[in-house]
Amino acid sequence: MLLVKRALRHLAALLLAAAVATVPAAAAHASDAPSRGWNDYTCKPSAAHPRPVVLVHGTFGNSVDNWLSLAPYLEDRGYCVYSFDYGQLPGVPVFHGLGPIDKSAEQLSAFVDKVLAATGAAKADLVGHSQGGMMPRYYLKFLGGAAKVNALVGIAPDNHGTTLDGLAALLPYFPGASDLLDAVTPGLADQVVGSAFLTELNAGGDTVPGVHYTVIATRYDEVVTPWRSQYLSGPGVHNVLLQDLCPADLSEHLAIGLYDRIAYHEVANALDPAHATPTTCASVFS
Repeated sequence: MLLVKRALRHLAALLLAAAVATVPAAAAHASDAPSRGWNDYTCKPSAAHPRPVVLVHGTFGNSVDNWLSLAPYLEDRGYCVYSFDYGQLPGVPVFHGLGPIDKSAEQLSAFVDKVLAATGAAKADLVGHSQGGMMPRYYLKFLGGAAKVNALVGIAPDNHGTTLDGLAALLPYFPGASDLLDAVTPGLADQVVGSAFLTELNAGGDTVPGVHYTVIATRYDEVVTPWRSQYLSGPGVHNVLLQDLCPADLSEHLAIGLYDRIAYHEVANALDPAHATPTTCASVFS
């Protein structure tokens, strides 16, 4: 048990260090969440895009930093876009998604209700990165979310957990990373392959009827390993590998969610499949 806890601490440190290394220093904090543009509660969905989009950040993410690129991308295309913070731990600012995932799903449930009430929409679409692409499945399966959600788009989601293989080898690239966290967090333990949470989540099948699922993965994912474990099985599922769309795309776990416009184009296709266009390397300019 001690070895498992030590490995989880190293995993937490690695993810935190990676997040710090990739998020721009000037990025706003969650307390500065925009009230115009995205998170505009006066926004009314159009006939072209009748459902609001709720963005669900990943582990160590927050409602702003995770979405500085994707939120404006979707807003520019006419969507009402919203984001929120979940999985906060006492005394840990900015870095969220660390609490028990079943409790985080309850926070998602409350936020979706808030968005639907504000917009008058019957259903929402969810787009999540990493844990944010997996955690909503608990909401859909156990908390009544399937009646309120049309589509779930997971960007590098850890749908079947992640192994610890190879992650410790990355620690030398982040000096001092193993000292950044002092304790194992429930949100990390829940994401390890074979955890009680994942066993419950995936028992009886990956999906629930009536929801459209899209998984966008990258073969260079160094956090959710093996990367094929991100894929879902069941009706209404579309699994796609980023490199099948653009072989030159080298995005790894963080890049695919933070700024990869090729992945974003595929997100837009999943949100509006009736008007989908082919996603290629040229989609970076779209």
